[in-house]
Amino acid sequence: MIEESSSGDLWFAAMVVVFCLLLSAFFSAGETAFTGASRSRMLMLEKSGDKRARLVNRLLEMRERFIGTVLIGNNIVNIGVSAFATSALVAIFGDEGALYATAIMSVLVIVFAEVLPKTVAISSADNVSLFLSRPMSWVVALLGPLAIAIERLARLMLRPFGIRIGENTPILSASEEIRGQVALLHKEGGVAKVQRDMLGGLLDLEDLTVSEVMVHRTKMRTINADLSSEEIVREVLSSPYTRMPLWRGSQENIVGVLHAKDLLRALDAVGGDAGKLKVEAIALESWFVPDTTSLRDQLKAFLARKTHFALVVDEYGEVMGLVTLEDILEEIVGDIKDEHDLSMQGVRPQPNGSVNVDGSVPIRDLNRAMDWNLPDEEATTIAGLVIHEAQTIPDTGQIFTFHGFRFQVLRKSRNRITALRITPLALVRRES
Repeated sequence: MIEESSSGDLWFAAMVVVFCLLLSAFFSAGETAFTGASRSRMLMLEKSGDKRARLVNRLLEMRERFIGTVLIGNNIVNIGVSAFATSALVAIFGDEGALYATAIMSVLVIVFAEVLPKTVAISSADNVSLFLSRPMSWVVALLGPLAIAIERLARLMLRPFGIRIGENTPILSASEEIRGQVALLHKEGGVAKVQRDMLGGLLDLEDLTVSEVMVHRTKMRTINADLSSEEIVREVLSSPYTRMPLWRGSQENIVGVLHAKDLLRALDAVGGDAGKLKVEAIALESWFVPDTTSLRDQLKAFLARKTHFALVVDEYGEVMGLVTLEDILEEIVGDIKDEHDLSMQGVRPQPNGSVNVDGSVPIRDLNRAMDWNLPDEEATTIAGLVIHEAQTIPDTGQIFTFHGFRFQVLRKSRNRITALRITPLALVRRES
C-alpha cells in the first residue's frame, strides 16, 4: 500500500509540475513575444479587422501593467512549483528529496520554462503574440489589480531615493527611432542601400531647408528680358531646362519666369514669327520663398500651387537661387537624370581608392554616392565643410585630416575651393 501511495504521489506531482511548467512557459513566451512584436504590423492588422491584433495593441498600450502581470504570474508559478516539488520529493525520499527537487526543477525551469519558449517567441514574435493575445488578455484582467497595487508600492518605496517611474521621456524622437531601425536592418541585410537612402531622405525633409538643396544664383541659367524676341527664343531652345527666370537691369531683378511650352504655344499662335512675340506677357509671375522654408513645407506648397518652380530669397529679399520640385524629390529618390540633363556629378572615384570631388558638390550627395557619413550640419557643400573645419580658406596643395578622411585641395579659384581629393584614413594607413 505504501509503494502504491508513493507511486500515486509521484504521478500527481509530475502532472502538477508539467502543468506549472506550461504556465511558466506561457508567461515567458508572452513576455518575449509581446515585447518583440512589430507595432506597425499590429496596427495594420488591426485596421484590416484582425481582433487578435487589437488585443495585442491594447495590451501594449498598458505596457507597465502587462509586464507587471507577467512577472507576477511567472514568479508565482515558478516559486509554487519548486516548493511543491520539494515538499513532494521530501515526503517520498526523505531529506535527499530536497536535493533531487533542486536539481530537477532547475533544469526543467531553465530549459522548458525559459529558454525554449523565449527562443520560439523571439523567432516569430508577431505570430506568437497573436496566438497568445486572448489568453494573455484574460490573465491581465485577472492579475491586473494586483499588478497595479505592486506598482504603486514600488513607486512609494523608490520615491525617497528621488526615482520617479514613468517620468523619463524617450531620448530619441520617432524619426530617430525609425532611422535607427532602418540602419540596423540595412546592416543585417534586410534593407538595401537604395531603400535606406530613400527612407532617410524622406525623414530629412523636415530638417532640411530650401537653401540646402537650391541651385545657387551663380549657377542659375537666366535670360535677359531686354534681348530681342528672336534671341530669347534661341536661348530657350538651347537650354536643357523648361523654366527660365527673366531679369532686367541686373540678374537679381527677376521680372518673371518663362516656360518653354508657353513660349512655343505663343510662337505657334503668331505663325512662327518671333518678332511678334511679347515675351514678358507670356512669362509667369515670379514666386519667391524664404530660404528658411523646410523641404516638407515647400513640397506641400508646390502641391498646393500646382507648380514646380520657386525663387529663393534671403531675409533682405535678395535672390539666393532657385528650387524646383525635382530638387526635393531628389532628396528622397536620389539624382534624377533625363536625356536633356547635363552630366555634372562632380564625383570621380580614383583607382587608388581616393575620390576627386568638385568643391560645389553637396555633402549629402557625396555621402549618398559613396556611403560615407560626413557631417552636413555646419556646411552644405564639401568645400564649405573644409573651410569650416580649417577655419581658413586653404591654398592649393594643403592637406587636412578630419572625420576619418584626408582632404587635399587640388584647385582653387580666388576664394573658392573648386576641387579636392578625399581619401579615407584607413586607406592612407594601408598605403603607409
